[in-house]
Amino acid sequence: MLENRKWIIIGVFCLLGLVYLARLFYLQILDDTYSLGASKNSIKRVVEIPYRGQIYDRNNQLMVYNTPVYDLYVTPKQVRIADTASFCRLMAITPSEFDSIMGLAKNYSSVKPSLFLRQLSKEDFARIQDALVDYHGFEPVISSMRTYPAQTLSNALGYVSEITRKQLDNQDLTYYRQGDYVGHNGLEEQYEEQLRGKRGVKFMMQNVRGINKGSWKEGAFDTLAVAGQNLVTSIDVEVQKYADSLMQNKVGAILAIEPSSGEILVSVSAPTYDPNLLSSRFFSKNYRSLIKNPYKPLINRPIMASYRPGSTFKLIQALIAQQQGSLIPHMVYGHAGSPVRCHCRGGNDLRGAIANSCNPYFYQVFRKFMYFNGEHNTFKASAVGLREWHDMAEKFGIGDRLGVDLPSERKGNLPIPEYYDKAYRGALRWKFSNVYSLSIGEGELLITPLKLANLAATIANRGWYITPHYVKGFGKAGVAVPAEYLEHHETDIEYKYYLPVIDGMRAAVTRGTVNPMANIPGIDLCGKTGTAQNAKHGHKFDHSIFIGFAPMNNPKIAVAVFVENAGWGGDAAASVAALVAERYLKRKTEALRLDAKVKAARFFPPSDGIPAIKRPVVPKKDTTHKPEVPKPLMTDTRPKSATLVAVSGN
Repeated sequence: MLENRKWIIIGVFCLLGLVYLARLFYLQILDDTYSLGASKNSIKRVVEIPYRGQIYDRNNQLMVYNTPVYDLYVTPKQVRIADTASFCRLMAITPSEFDSIMGLAKNYSSVKPSLFLRQLSKEDFARIQDALVDYHGFEPVISSMRTYPAQTLSNALGYVSEITRKQLDNQDLTYYRQGDYVGHNGLEEQYEEQLRGKRGVKFMMQNVRGINKGSWKEGAFDTLAVAGQNLVTSIDVEVQKYADSLMQNKVGAILAIEPSSGEILVSVSAPTYDPNLLSSRFFSKNYRSLIKNPYKPLINRPIMASYRPGSTFKLIQALIAQQQGSLIPHMVYGHAGSPVRCHCRGGNDLRGAIANSCNPYFYQVFRKFMYFNGEHNTFKASAVGLREWHDMAEKFGIGDRLGVDLPSERKGNLPIPEYYDKAYRGALRWKFSNVYSLSIGEGELLITPLKLANLAATIANRGWYITPHYVKGFGKAGVAVPAEYLEHHETDIEYKYYLPVIDGMRAAVTRGTVNPMANIPGIDLCGKTGTAQNAKHGHKFDHSIFIGFAPMNNPKIAVAVFVENAGWGGDAAASVAALVAERYLKRKTEALRLDAKVKAARFFPPSDGIPAIKRPVVPKKDTTHKPEVPKPLMTDTRPKSATLVAVSGN
């Protein structure tokens, strides 16, 4: 019995020995993982960065492409430099810059490569290539630099620059390393995953001097880099560049949308900058210069600037009041009993009130809307009415982010009863007399140019919109638009209620508040003017606003224009919008006199070292339309006083 146990124990030990021997055979003969790890001194792992996807406009015109450049990486522990001064002269940097770069590299890792110099041109690299053999620890990596031949759309495109420490630390899956380039802001950030492509890896043999001796194991373990997908945008670059020219020497925004698809045709933020400035070795210097610019060209105004909508908001008031039943198109209101003043004669019906931008008319419309619920207590009636007003206006995409495919979209502000409860320190402490400035788009309302352009598209569609977006597709054919940019959003306002509003918008252009020069033949433009208060400069330089669409039937383009400090909405903003619509619809500009007038106008606000505003000559006929009253501020996100009595211009 004892003899049998002995052989069992011996058998167990023999079996364990065979298992260990088999494992050793696999690790040393069959598996190359440890062999590769042991060969670090002779086998080098080279990461291949793929080319970023290119960006095209809707007509397949190239807007962004890649220019090959070289990045120089350094591994601090391997660095051997006998003469630092000579090395600095070779690299065209100062000794202090060398110390700073090496300090950052050592703080990151002494054994991992990090960026030393970025975006060396082919000529610069050829100059230093042979000398690099004498400097251990430095390795060149072929990369690419974004190039912008159209030199437009900089704010919407964004830029590509070195990844930040925060972005490195917040990676869900480790993909980037220090010194890598990544999209920042705009479409470059929004579609980073599609544009960046997929990295490849090569294993190269090196001798003791660090000279490559060819692929290791004939590339058996290499993986190929996959280029990023091309992005096809909805932008019409020809019209985009023309719109840029109209906003020279002005501050503001233009946003144009194709109503039937929600595709953004034009996106201008003024003043702007050449996107090539942030795509070079001098990124930091150029970025600092743009940051210091008093007119903030880095702000993407179409989605980030919040303005009071002024009289353009009267369109929503007209639509929701009709749907509620408190307004019929033939209802006439005079000026009596209204605390808000007006520049037009009273006695308008709905069409005339829109055409002439009658403030007292929409004061009465809003008042009747608020008290239509039948509540006799004025405090409760105001709260109930404002809740209904908010819920109906919200369906136009107001008061929250629309979901455009860009980061940093602002929400704006569409006040609810709780907003005023907080402002007045309790419910039932405010009523209609405290909020009636909302009737003409003033008070606590804040809105972005994007949302007003979307409002114009919604009215053009007679009651629905598709979320505005820049993407038209990916790849050469431009396919696979995200599903959210195909969905219809309904306003729940009946079709018939849009018809008198559109009639009024057309009348505003033909005989109302719009400068007659902007009524360009063959465009059939419908629109609404607005003038937003600018308390920053004592209401002396109010903001000019216009929204509209063209043609009146079967609209092809909806547009919103903000020109800061330009005053009357029917002149500066309406003129720009008309010219943009004409260029898109006709593919040429025939209104040459209006074109020259707009391009000659300067609307920069007073600022040290910058010329004062040069205002264009306004035809004498139009001076009667200019409002006599103050209007709103650009970025104030909460009221200093909820009892603001503001009067909108046309």
